[in-house]
Amino acid sequence: PVLDLNYEHVQTPFEISLWVLLASLMKLGFHLIPRVSNIVPESCLLIVVGLLVGGLIRLAGEEVPPVMNAEVFFLCLLPPIILDAGYFLPIRPFMENLGTILMFAVVGTLWNAFFIGGLLFAVCQINPGYPLELHQLELLPCLLFGSIISAVDPVAVLAVFEEIHINELLHILVFGESLLNDAVTVVLYHLFEEYAGAGTVTVLDGFLGIMSFLVVALGGVLVGAIYGLLAAFTSRFTSHMRVIEPLFVFVYSYMAYLSAEMFHLSGIMALIACGAVMKPYVEANISHKSHTTIKYFLKMWSSVSETLIFIFLGVATVDGKHHSWNWVFVTATVILCLVARVMGVVGLTYIINKFRIVKLTTKDQFIIAYGGLRGAIAFSLGFLLDEVHFPKKDMFLTAIITVIFFTVFVQGMTIKPLVELLAVKKKQEAKRSINEEIHTQFLDHLLTGIEDICGHYGHHHWKDKLNRFNKKYVKRCLIAGDRCEEPQLIAFYHKMEMKQAIELVEKGGAKMPAIPSTVSMQNIQPKKAVPQERMLGQLSKGKEEEIRNILRTNLQRTRQRLHSYNRHTLVADPFEDGVILRKKNVMEKKVWILLNKTEIRNRQIFGFFFAYSMKPTADDVPTIHVDLASPQSPDSVNLVDELKKKSEPTSDADEGLVMRAPSQNRSEESDREQQKLMRCLSDPGPNADEDEDEPFLP
Repeated sequence: PVLDLNYEHVQTPFEISLWVLLASLMKLGFHLIPRVSNIVPESCLLIVVGLLVGGLIRLAGEEVPPVMNAEVFFLCLLPPIILDAGYFLPIRPFMENLGTILMFAVVGTLWNAFFIGGLLFAVCQINPGYPLELHQLELLPCLLFGSIISAVDPVAVLAVFEEIHINELLHILVFGESLLNDAVTVVLYHLFEEYAGAGTVTVLDGFLGIMSFLVVALGGVLVGAIYGLLAAFTSRFTSHMRVIEPLFVFVYSYMAYLSAEMFHLSGIMALIACGAVMKPYVEANISHKSHTTIKYFLKMWSSVSETLIFIFLGVATVDGKHHSWNWVFVTATVILCLVARVMGVVGLTYIINKFRIVKLTTKDQFIIAYGGLRGAIAFSLGFLLDEVHFPKKDMFLTAIITVIFFTVFVQGMTIKPLVELLAVKKKQEAKRSINEEIHTQFLDHLLTGIEDICGHYGHHHWKDKLNRFNKKYVKRCLIAGDRCEEPQLIAFYHKMEMKQAIELVEKGGAKMPAIPSTVSMQNIQPKKAVPQERMLGQLSKGKEEEIRNILRTNLQRTRQRLHSYNRHTLVADPFEDGVILRKKNVMEKKVWILLNKTEIRNRQIFGFFFAYSMKPTADDVPTIHVDLASPQSPDSVNLVDELKKKSEPTSDADEGLVMRAPSQNRSEESDREQQKLMRCLSDPGPNADEDEDEPFLP
C-alpha cells in the first residue's frame, strides 16, 4: 500500500512525547495568565490538569493508563529533580545549618512515623465490640504507613517554596530536611516491610535496624562521592573534546543513583553527594559553553519531570482501581499528620535553639511546620506495597492521596498569604560582590585563628584543615592546568567578570568595557595581544612606577618586621628592644625641643593659679615643677633661665609637686619589663635603618 498505519510500532515513544508536550504547554500557559499563577501554585494547577485529562479518558470509555507507577517515578522522573537540587545546592548555608537539618530530618521523621503509626493503630482499635474493617489492621502495617506518610517531599517543597521566595535560612532548612529524610524513610519502609512478612520483631532486629540506617545513609553518600570524584577526574582530560563534557556530568550522576538503588541505599543522598562533590572541580575544567549547557539542561529536565509528576498524580487519582475510602482512617491520618508536624517542630526547635547563635523565632517555626508538604514519593512507596502482606493497600493509597491533596492545595495555597501576613523575611536577590567575598574570607580566617588561640577545635578549624587538604592534594589531582593554584578570590572575580559580561551582552545597548576579560576563554581569545588603554592615564609612567616601588618596599618591610605572637609565650626580641629604645630616645629629643621653643603661661582654673617651670635634679635631668600660685609668681618662666639656677639649693617644701623623669641608672630587670609592656601595647615602629624625620613620599 501507498500509506499504512502502524501505531503499535511507535505507541510508547509517541505517548511519552505527547505527555511531555502537554506538560510543557500547560506550564507555559499558566505563566501567560499572571493572575492565576499569583493566586494558585503551579503544582495545584498541574494536578487539576491531570484530573481533567484522567476524567476525559474515563468519559471516552478508555482505560486510564498506569502512568504513575513506581518504576517510572523512581527511575525516570525523580533523578533529574534531585540532581538539579544537588548540583546547585548552596553549600555554605547547607553546611552551616547541617545540625539543625539533621535534627529535623532524622529525629523529626522518626517522631512523625512512630507518632502517626502508633496513634493510627490506637484509633483502629477503638470500640472493639463493634466490628469494623479497621480492627483487622495490626501495629506493623500502621507503622509502615506512618513511615511512608511522615517524610516531607522535596518535589512539593521545591514547587511551593520557589514561588513564595522565602528567605534562605527557612528554605534550606525545609528543603534540606526533605532531601536528607530519604534515608530514614527508605530504612523504615524496608524494615517494617520485612517485619510484617516475618511476623515477629526481636531486640536484635531493632539493633540491626539502627545499623541499617547508618549503612543506607553513609553508603549513599559514599557512592555519590566516589562517582563525583570520577566525574571530576574525567573532566580533567576533556579540553580537546568540549562537546561531550556535559554528558559525563549526567551519566556519572545517574550511575550513582542506580548503583545506590541497586544495593537498597539512599539514591537521593547519592545524587546530592555526587552533584555537590563534582561541581567545584568540573566547573574549573569545563568550558563556559558546557557550563551553560549543564545549567539549562538540568533546569529543563527537572522542570519537565516535576510537571509530569503532578499531572500523573491527578491522572492516577481518577483511576478507581486502587481506592478504598474510609472516613475514620483518612480523617485521622490528616489530623495526626498536622499535629505530629507541629509538635515535632516546636519540640525540636526548643532543643536546637539552645545551641544555635541565630535562634529560630516563632514565625520561623510556623513556616517550617506549615511547609511540611507531602508528594509523589509517598504515593510511589505506597504503590510498591505487596497486597499479600498488606491487604489494606488500597485504603493506604487513598489516605496518601488525600494527605497529598490537602498539603498541596490547602497548605500550598495559603502559605504565601500567611508569609505576607506574618511579614516573614523574604529572599533578597542581592548580587555578591568582591567586597563581600573578601570580608567573608577574612571572617573565616579570623574565626579560625580565634579558635586556634583558644585551643577550641570548632567547625571553623576543621573547615580550614579541609580547605588546606583540598588545595594541597585534591585540586592538583582533579583540576587541569594552572587553575588548581588559582586563589579563591581570583576565581570568584573571574566568575563575576564573566557573569557581568554576559549580562552586558544580553542587555544589547550597553557598551562593552575596553579591557578584555581575563577569564578562561582560551578558544576565543586572539593570539596577539590587543593594545589596551591605560587605566591610570592621568599619571606618568615614572610616577606610577614610583608609587609601586614605595608600596612594595613598605609593605615588604612591614611584613618582615611584624611577628606573630602566642598567648603562651612572649619571648623578648633583642631587635624589637633596640627599636623601642631608639623610639624612646627620639621622642624625648622631640619633647625637649618643643619645650624649649614654647613658653608656658599661667592659667586660672576655678580660682587657682598654677605656674609651670622646669627645675633640674641632682642628675641633671629636667623635671616639671608645679608650684601653687602666689603674688610673687612670675607671669612666665623661661626654661633656659631656670636651668641656669641648678646650683641654687632648694628644699622639698619649696618644690611643691615635682614630676621627675626616670633616672638613667635603673635596674636591668625593670628596664626589660618596661620594654616587654611597650612591645605588647604598641607596634615596634619603623625599621631601624629608616630616618625618623624623612617624609614618606618624596
